[in-house]
Amino acid sequence: MNMEELNTRFGIGKQLKFVEDPSGLVVAEIENPLASARLTLQGAHLLAWRPRSTSVPVVWYSEKARLIQGRPAHSGAPVCWPWFGVHPNDPGLPAHGFARNHPWEVIGASAEEDGATRLTLRLLQGADTHAQWPHSSLLTLDVLLGETLRMTLTTTNTGDEEFVIGEAFHTYFQVADIAKVKVVGLEGCAYLDKVENFVRRQQEGVIDFTGETDRVYVDTEAECVIEDPGLRRRIRIAKSGSATTVVWTPWQEKAAGIDDVGDQWPRMLCVESANAAHNMVKVAPRSTHALTVEYRTEHL
Repeated sequence: MNMEELNTRFGIGKQLKFVEDPSGLVVAEIENPLASARLTLQGAHLLAWRPRSTSVPVVWYSEKARLIQGRPAHSGAPVCWPWFGVHPNDPGLPAHGFARNHPWEVIGASAEEDGATRLTLRLLQGADTHAQWPHSSLLTLDVLLGETLRMTLTTTNTGDEEFVIGEAFHTYFQVADIAKVKVVGLEGCAYLDKVENFVRRQQEGVIDFTGETDRVYVDTEAECVIEDPGLRRRIRIAKSGSATTVVWTPWQEKAAGIDDVGDQWPRMLCVESANAAHNMVKVAPRSTHALTVEYRTEHL
């Protein structure tokens, strides 16, 4: 579907339009009474989201980020699927799966009564994806953009055999200064510390940040809150269909090796709603699994 057809079929006046980025990728631009946002059809990748109630974006897009064909940006809310992290059997396959690198198609768009915008997309699968993951499936993403942001990733097993998926919304949140931020809600949870070779630990108290942090909190459906005194706000991260939460900041040394993060690292924090490690999900034939997140802000 070309740009004219996309806008004719799914565009909504000034609220939703599709444009071509200099990279050649198609980007949906949303400007409604409640929020502004951008999403690229490569990877169904939400690039940024800012509710009108705040002057600072909530979903972070790096000043160094550039859209590139076949490569996800370290920004926004990438979709990780059908595995999270390194492939369990073949480390040569792309980290975090192929959904974030592949084209998706728009299958629905609407203006909601409250002023929000809904956009629904479907992953385009073919011989290249089946070569990496030989299962019959349908993957859709429903995004509701308003004063809150709600995203639902739905996996349908269209085949006759059970399969297992790992998945995540690898969301980058904008903060004023990572060294002054805290994450509340995971107290007492067990986690795998990737910085320390996956040693298992238990969280004591709230999470604060003094260096590289990469933790996979398992067996938790808890809501998390990012407390950011610099921006005087809380970001509430609610979820369902997720038993894992990943908390990541690269810190200075590792960020220097990520070209689209670099010196921007103090202004971002990833809190990822996921199903990973032993929380990967079995999807039976002809059944579905949905992972949903909802983000909202409040004054601190």
